[in-house]
Amino acid sequence: MTDDVCEIVVTGSDAEWLSGYTRTLVEERLVACGHQFAAIRSVYRWEGAVHDEPEARVALHTRRSLVPEVVARTAELHPYDVPCVIALPLVGGNPDYLRWVVEETREPRDGGGWGRA
Repeated sequence: MTDDVCEIVVTGSDAEWLSGYTRTLVEERLVACGHQFAAIRSVYRWEGAVHDEPEARVALHTRRSLVPEVVARTAELHPYDVPCVIALPLVGGNPDYLRWVVEETREPRDGGGWGRA
């Protein structure tokens, strides 16, 4: 079951926008849930300059096979030119929770997957 579930991290400059984005993905069954951190600080280089900005972050729980669809949907919805969207594998967890994540998300549209041989 662990092999089927991952965490996707997404950041954004506006916590309210990120909450709405998360709700959209849950409603579309691309993710089962999102755990949001309303205040983080990002230091990064962009277009030749170093920036130090407040941001928000969400940890989305979903099927690994839905990662490409979450990345594509994020590209459609996110205000950033290059949003942070990274998928992290899970090494373990509560089997009942992992089963719930799978049950609350849909099958991928193309039947493909991420990280599978």
